[in-house]
Amino acid sequence: MFKILSKQFLCPTVARFEIEAPLIARKAQPGQFVILRIDERGERIPLTLNDWSPERGTITVVALEAGATTKRLNSLKAGDYLADVVGPLGRPAEIGRYGTVACVGGGVGIACIYPEVRAFKAAGNHVISIIGARTRELLIFEEEIRRFSDELHVTTDDGSYARKGFVSDVLKELLEKGRKIDLVVAVGPVPMMKAVAEVTRPHGVKTVVSLNPIMVDGTGMCGCCRVEVGGKTRFACVDGPEFDAHQVDFDLLAARNRRYLEEERMALERLKGGR
Repeated sequence: MFKILSKQFLCPTVARFEIEAPLIARKAQPGQFVILRIDERGERIPLTLNDWSPERGTITVVALEAGATTKRLNSLKAGDYLADVVGPLGRPAEIGRYGTVACVGGGVGIACIYPEVRAFKAAGNHVISIIGARTRELLIFEEEIRRFSDELHVTTDDGSYARKGFVSDVLKELLEKGRKIDLVVAVGPVPMMKAVAEVTRPHGVKTVVSLNPIMVDGTGMCGCCRVEVGGKTRFACVDGPEFDAHQVDFDLLAARNRRYLEEERMALERLKGGR
């Protein structure tokens, strides 16, 4: 059993949990994730590590309320317990001194990009952070990311805060003005990551994305998280979750992620009905 030490809503549909997990906290690195279960009959869901403290023996994850399981998760409170938390899983991000690194986060992906912003800055890079959300209300981690960024650009789809538009618009402008960027790392919705890849492709800028396919066991055995990268099948849980954005088949990824939408809708309806 894993105790929830604290919980905070970052916006109406996104909650941040600090969980007691000392063994995971000792080994965690940027870019990795955990798989958790609320109870013994619960669905296994992957969540990227947002933070960790070996000293406190804790990890932090951020959950977007998107279906029945995440709705149940976000209803828990400090003092409650989770049946399982397994990790750290996945290959760590390749943190190094590249020069100028652009870290791009969209939606809840902003929480996922945060540890990489911090790590790239600590490695001696000039960090440009570009974050965006649909509305001001849904924007998260702005001040935390600002703390470790040399430059911060903020967008909202509807223009309710900062610049109106998409994160890919800002990145495109920087590149078209001749700004030298040595590496781009993007985390967020599939359409956003695809847009970032298409922006950087003509400029030949190395671009890495963290993929979010359907996942079950997190060990490469079930095959549910398979993605196509460079024309070959890869498993996001053990080969990723980060891949060369210019090699990813984003259309196939999006199609696979839509595979169980109806089942997810039915599960949410059952939960609302108390079943």
